[in-house]
Amino acid sequence: MKAKIRKIAVNIEETHIEIGRSIAPPTRKAVAVAVIENPFAGAYTEDLTTLMDIGAELGALLGQKCVDALGITPAQAQSYGKSAMVGENGELEHAAAILHPKLGAPLRMAVEKGAALVASSKKMGSPGQVLDVPLGHKDAAYVRSHFDGIEVRLNDAPRANEIMVAVAVTDSGRPLPRVGGLTHEQAVGKDGLR
Repeated sequence: MKAKIRKIAVNIEETHIEIGRSIAPPTRKAVAVAVIENPFAGAYTEDLTTLMDIGAELGALLGQKCVDALGITPAQAQSYGKSAMVGENGELEHAAAILHPKLGAPLRMAVEKGAALVASSKKMGSPGQVLDVPLGHKDAAYVRSHFDGIEVRLNDAPRANEIMVAVAVTDSGRPLPRVGGLTHEQAVGKDGLR
């Protein structure tokens, strides 16, 4: 593995009651985070291939950790997202190199299919800062009930020469969705939109 991982954290969020209404089954989200050494911290580097390859490794690893944490099969995953926070000696392009060229394909394998774009965000930060991971339906972007997010925070990451990389997966949409659009059951998942 090219990634030098200092730590991995996995969290599950379940919503059982929303605005006094019971949610049964509860909506569930998992987020897996890897804190890695930034091999390009402190200096400009033209070729970011190493970070792109690390993105592929982490897409598979973190996607599988989310599916395992939820205790579901890959086919039961409904939405996904990805995010990265670069420490102060890195640059935003380091997060982009991890998230965009190669992370998506292995993540899609971990959740079976994934026709839609993987929602993403990137930022620079310091230890203890919140990293928001946006979520969208894995097969059909027009499924509004799955526009959501989850946040993660680690008290000691990212350090100056690190990158915090997060992947999130759900087995459902938001609790009590009622803003229209396609439903999960109506999604076809051929064009990534519907």
